[in-house]
Amino acid sequence: MPINLASLDRRRFLRGSGVALALPWFASLAKRVSAAEQPATPKRLACFYMPDGVPMPLAEDPAYQDWAWFPHGNGQDFKLTKCLEPLEPLRNEMTVLSGLSHPSARNIHGHSNADQFLTGAPTGPSGDYTNSISLDQEFAAHVGAETRFSSLVMSTDGGTGTPRGTHTVSFNRSGRAIPAEHRPKRIFDQLFVKSDDDAARRLALSQSSLDDLLVDANSLRTTLSTSDQKSLDEYLQSVRDTEVKVEKAKRWFNIPFPTVNVDHLKLDITHEDPRGYLQTMFELIYLAFQTDSTRVATYQIGRENGIGVSDYLARAVGFNLTHQLTHETKEPGGWQNFGTYCRFLSEEYGRFAEKLKATAEPGGNGNMLDNTLLLFGSASSAFHLSRNYPLILTGGRNMGFKHGQYLNYAGQDQAGGAWDGGTEPWQQAATREDIPLSNLFVTMLQRLGVETQNFADSTGTLVEV
Repeated sequence: MPINLASLDRRRFLRGSGVALALPWFASLAKRVSAAEQPATPKRLACFYMPDGVPMPLAEDPAYQDWAWFPHGNGQDFKLTKCLEPLEPLRNEMTVLSGLSHPSARNIHGHSNADQFLTGAPTGPSGDYTNSISLDQEFAAHVGAETRFSSLVMSTDGGTGTPRGTHTVSFNRSGRAIPAEHRPKRIFDQLFVKSDDDAARRLALSQSSLDDLLVDANSLRTTLSTSDQKSLDEYLQSVRDTEVKVEKAKRWFNIPFPTVNVDHLKLDITHEDPRGYLQTMFELIYLAFQTDSTRVATYQIGRENGIGVSDYLARAVGFNLTHQLTHETKEPGGWQNFGTYCRFLSEEYGRFAEKLKATAEPGGNGNMLDNTLLLFGSASSAFHLSRNYPLILTGGRNMGFKHGQYLNYAGQDQAGGAWDGGTEPWQQAATREDIPLSNLFVTMLQRLGVETQNFADSTGTLVEV
C-alpha cells in the first residue's frame, strides 16, 4: 500500500529554511503508525548500459585466460576473469549470462543497438525508426505512482541523443526517448527538495544542504531507537559525502564534447574526474532508492561509437579514449588494456551493489540488494557483434532469483578475436541461435510483481534464473 505522505510528512522529511531532505524509512517510526499505513518492502529495478562491447579474445589467444570478459566454466562451477574479478564478493548475489540477444538486432552493427537494449524493438540499421517501451518504463508504469518520481533516467552524456545513437536507454510506451539527466547537481536537487515553492533556497553546494536541517535532525533523533539513530547519522553522512562528490563532479560534466583535433584541450583531465563522476551517479541512485524517492532507475554509462564526453571515462585507468581501446586489441597488450577498463566498470558497479547489500531494510526484510534487481550489460559483445550480449543480473533474492551461477547458453561457441581490418564478427554468419533477451525481461517483470506473459519478441521465460 502506498505511504500516506500527508500523515507522515514530518517523519519522512527534515525541514530547513525552504528546503526539505527526504528520509529513509525508520523501523521505530513504523511502529507508531497503523498497520494499514506501514509500507511493504518495495521492489526496485536499476538497469545499466555499457557501450562498445567487451574483450573477447579467442581461446587460443594468451590473453583468453585472464582478459576474456565472460567467466570460464558453467553453472555454479565458474571462474571470473580479471574483467569481472572485482565482483567476486558478490558471487552468490549475481548471475552472469551469455547467449542472449534481441533477434531483430543480430545482424546489425553493434553501435546502432543501444536504443533497443531495454526495448527489443526492431529499430533497424538505417531509414525509418520506430521504438517501443523499455523494460524500466514497463515496471515504472506499475510502481511509479507510489513514489515521488516514477523513474530516474540518467546517462553520462545527457539528453536523448539521436536515433541509433541514443544517450538514454529509457523509452515511453509510444517509443519516444526519455531525456536522461547527466548533471549530478540537478539530480541531487531533485531528490532532496520536496517542492519548488522556494526555488531561491534550493540546495546550494557552496553551503551544505544539511546546515539548515541539523536542528530538526536532532529533534527527530530523540524519537528514534538506538539502531535508527545510528541509521540516521549514517544517512546524513552519506548525503553530505555525496554533496562533496557532486561538487567535484562539476568539472567533469562541464567538459565539452570531443571534437576533431582539439583533444589536447582535455589533457588536464585526471583519473579522479571520471571515476568520481561515475561513483557520484551510482551514489545518487542509491540515495534515491534508500529514500524511496523512486524504485526505477536507468544509467547509460556511455554512448556508442566513441561520441560524447563519456568517451573520456577510460582516463580513470590511464587511457586516452574508451572506444579507441576496442580498436587496439590487435596491438600488444590490447586485450589487457580493454579489459582493464571493463574491470574499472566492474569495480564501480560492484561498489554500488555492495552498498545496497550493506544497507538493511527496515522491518528486517533482508537488505536493499535482496529487494533490488540490477541488470548490467551491453548490446554487443565481440567487436561490433550484436549477439551473445554480456549480461550480469544481480540482487533480488527476495524475488526468487537463485544466483551464484554462470548461465552459459552460448557454450564454447562464442565468436571473438581482434579485428584485423577484414570481415568483422557482426558480418559473419551465426553458428548458433541466441535466446531472446526479452525472455529474461519477462522473467524479471514477473518476479518484480508485474503480471505479464510477454515483452517485445519474447518466446517464454528463463526458469534457470
